[in-house]
Amino acid sequence: MSLPKPMMRGMLAKRLRFHLPVAFGVAISVAIAYKFAVTEPRKRAYANFYKQYDAVKEFNAMREAGIFESVRPSGK
Repeated sequence: MSLPKPMMRGMLAKRLRFHLPVAFGVAISVAIAYKFAVTEPRKRAYANFYKQYDAVKEFNAMREAGIFESVRPSGK
């Protein structure tokens, strides 16, 4: 009893017909999942932060704390 010879001719093309669309499908689904699971919540968090962010108030708080060497605290 002998084993049949494996089919080597066209084997890569045959496998690529299946694996290439599957790979593209997986890649696209991961990209979409990343967009909605990571990017969109991050955009919303930044938007909410900057809605109520006051740069002048933050600067004055850092100046009073002595963080900046070139700016002295105001003598209030």
